Amino acid sequence: MKHRIVVLGAGYAGAIAAGRLAKRLHRDDVEITLVNGDAEFVERIRLHQLASGQDLPSRLLRDVYAGSGVRVRQAWVTAVDADRKTVEVAGGHGAETLDYDTLVYALGSTGTDHGVPGVAEYAHSVAGKQDALRLRARLGELAPGGTVLVAGGGLTGIEAAAEIAEARPDLKVAIAARDGVGDWLSDKAQRHLRDVFDRLGITVHERAAITRVRATGVDTGAVGEIQAQVTVWTAGFTVHPIAAASTLKVSDTGRIVVDGTMRSVSHSDVYAVGDAAWAEGAGGKPLRMSCATATPMAWQAADALAARLTGRKVPEAPIGYNAQCVSLGRRAGILQRVTADDQMTSSVFTGRAGARIKELICAGAAWSVSHPTMMLPSRRRHLAVAVETDPRPVTL
Repeated sequence: MKHRIVVLGAGYAGAIAAGRLAKRLHRDDVEITLVNGDAEFVERIRLHQLASGQDLPSRLLRDVYAGSGVRVRQAWVTAVDADRKTVEVAGGHGAETLDYDTLVYALGSTGTDHGVPGVAEYAHSVAGKQDALRLRARLGELAPGGTVLVAGGGLTGIEAAAEIAEARPDLKVAIAARDGVGDWLSDKAQRHLRDVFDRLGITVHERAAITRVRATGVDTGAVGEIQAQVTVWTAGFTVHPIAAASTLKVSDTGRIVVDGTMRSVSHSDVYAVGDAAWAEGAGGKPLRMSCATATPMAWQAADALAARLTGRKVPEAPIGYNAQCVSLGRRAGILQRVTADDQMTSSVFTGRAGARIKELICAGAAWSVSHPTMMLPSRRRHLAVAVETDPRPVTL
């Protein structure tokens, strides 16, 4: 019998893992099934662009994996039984049970309201494709002079605010954060961020923890009410509760705890990659939830699983960081160099150079998914065309 590998989720981590496994293993020996709720691959790191009115390429998963040996099943995962080695899914054929010999869990993350009242009722999001399309439609209804507030001062909030303000200069765009906006960046990067926000006319509210979202804006403890016709909630992500409801060992945030090869510490036939996994990186620090982290995690898991199935030496090395990148609309960006354990350095590219590098990185990530069996076997720095080599899996 063929060894049955089931990959759950076709975001960056799951899609790349499935393709790399197809490259590493012979289809006469394994059966790889990729389960995903959407028929298309969604470029999550571009959803702020989709929301602002830009169109993204359509990449049907069946076309992406045509001829690779990967079977694509469009269905939603409803439960995982790690002891019985089964997955419950619901799709066009109703409820079904899939059996597996090895599971690769890559269900990713979704937005969270952190218990703030009114988020579900009144706020928009860019956490998923349908969320971004709903926001796009709502922004299209705003007349000149309309007001938009982005809640959250992290990478998603910064990118969303800049993209909307650049695409719709006729709107009044603001951003509010519990702490600072981009305050983890180096001094040079923060100055550039402020300059771009000033040029785009974005109002910044810092130390403004939001206590309630209303149809007409938000309440904050520090600056009172901030009025907005549209509120975009980007204040954090959480993983799907499916893993926590199983017997898999998870962290206090519901992420599957894995070893250095991305294999579950409680179930040796389960691997977890991307946002759904809790793994230690360089310096023993937990890897952050990001597309950049997802790619080397997928490489690590696929290579380790393939090695174990074929009797080869299992590769294992800490995943380290190289940089953080931020898009600020289509004409500006920031590439902030960091240490392997994700600490800021003084080295940074800004402006058009930063925007070009970020675009190359985004395009490279999409290319890795669109060409799943053409990935090079060596591990390379996840920077555009990957011209530097390194013995460790290294990510941006």
